[in-house]
Amino acid sequence: MTDAADLLRLEDQVCFALAIASRSVISIYRPILEPYGLTHPQYLVMLALWGRSPRSVKDLAVELRLEPATLSPLLKRLEVAGLVTRERNEHDERVLDVSLTDAGRLLREEARTIPPRIIDRLGMSMDELDVLRRSLWRVIEASHTH
Repeated sequence: MTDAADLLRLEDQVCFALAIASRSVISIYRPILEPYGLTHPQYLVMLALWGRSPRSVKDLAVELRLEPATLSPLLKRLEVAGLVTRERNEHDERVLDVSLTDAGRLLREEARTIPPRIIDRLGMSMDELDVLRRSLWRVIEASHTH
């Protein structure tokens, strides 16, 4: 049986490993995204919009697990960059819809090179990454159910 002191070892903490892994992986994205004029959070927004556009700010916030107040500045910067538009929904003025512009749609084709470059930098197999991704989603789900 492990004594209580061992439970507090920093390197044994899941939260510590997740925090370090997150910062490390995001740092790999930075130089790859820079030529596209995107930050990592903006890239995540674009990925969501490449999956489905138009969509409401609320819908995007739910999918990205961001507060609308956090998402709004990201969308403003993407709009200034000419990648998205934000317009009031024609059926409900309270809803703000986000759509890709032609430039935003074209960027999707260029961005196809990003995932293979990340995979190459990580030096992990697709199988390893798939197992990791599924495990992380189990952690995310478990953290929301308890």
